Amino acid sequence: AELARQERLPLVMMLEGAGHRLTDTEGGRAPGDLQAMADLSGHVPMVCLVLGASAGHGALAAPLSDFVIMTESASMFTGGPPLVKAATGEDVTKEELGGARICAEIAGSAHNVAPDDDAAIALARRYLGYFPQYAGGPLPRFENGDTGPRRLEDLVEIIPPDDRKPYDVHDVIDRVVDRNSFFEVQPGYGRAIVVGLASLGGRAIGIVANNPARNAGAVDPEAAIKAMDFIDHLGHFGHPVIFFADNPGVMAGTKAERGGILKWGGKMYRAERRLANPKIHVTMRKAFGFGSVVMAHNPFDRQTLSLSLPGVKMAAMPASSGGPTAKLSAEEQARAEAEQASGPYKMADRLVYDDIVDPVELRNALLDGLRLLESR
Repeated sequence: AELARQERLPLVMMLEGAGHRLTDTEGGRAPGDLQAMADLSGHVPMVCLVLGASAGHGALAAPLSDFVIMTESASMFTGGPPLVKAATGEDVTKEELGGARICAEIAGSAHNVAPDDDAAIALARRYLGYFPQYAGGPLPRFENGDTGPRRLEDLVEIIPPDDRKPYDVHDVIDRVVDRNSFFEVQPGYGRAIVVGLASLGGRAIGIVANNPARNAGAVDPEAAIKAMDFIDHLGHFGHPVIFFADNPGVMAGTKAERGGILKWGGKMYRAERRLANPKIHVTMRKAFGFGSVVMAHNPFDRQTLSLSLPGVKMAAMPASSGGPTAKLSAEEQARAEAEQASGPYKMADRLVYDDIVDPVELRNALLDGLRLLESR
């Protein structure tokens, strides 16, 4: 890790081991590997591959890394089944304790899962291909034959005009970015938000997108944690980040509150606010209250460009639910709903948006926004 920082090269760790050797008593107070990894964070990309059972001290390399890949047969935990049995009396298998599904879909301690070692190594290579070798280095450029302007003729068919109807934001992302370039990070966790890397116009970018196919896109604790970590990580390496907002707000209810939505939603906003990278915001159909704030919609939030599709709905909360809460009269309720349905034009008039974009021109508008960065 110290050599990686000295030479400004990415660090790749491969894990498989039972943790600290109890018979090793000669360590003393010498500097440890975890100290070096903690110091390296943010200086170069750090990838961890978990290729078998990994426990204890060795497994801690994973949370200290930027991107963790597990093979389907791997497992990862602070203490393995024998230690758990001795400490708590619980009988549990490696898979039940920290198998790939547990880590990637429930705990969030792993990002992506690969079928075997070769696939994991290939996935690490692809991930690193979107990063500079070191913080402050030049971002990679791509040429795959699809870096120029292109109209998205079928986007209006993918996004239903009724904001209560779901759609999968992956279908939008795949059309907007350069062909076959989207690399999703942590697809099995916090699925109400999709994050990942791609190229747009041949330039490496990051994407943070609400997914209305999951809980209407409402930001829940897991989605906020995932987005916060992703934004924090990209902040070290300079990627432009595009935010696609389409949510009814942050998730409400006992499950969300007990999961810490206030805490994690606040930390997601802090990560977005502190992001010094170029930011582009797009409101797709709706964004209400704090759900719009965490998606980089606040006016004058250092965005390079703020765009909206026509017909969006925005307010502190949806009139359909907020009206009864505020005890509005029928007339006031109708007025509030009409105001929210009036689209983004008043906000564009107040410089909240830079432009209202025809959906078929969304990719081209984003390319124009990225061209503003050419001198940076």
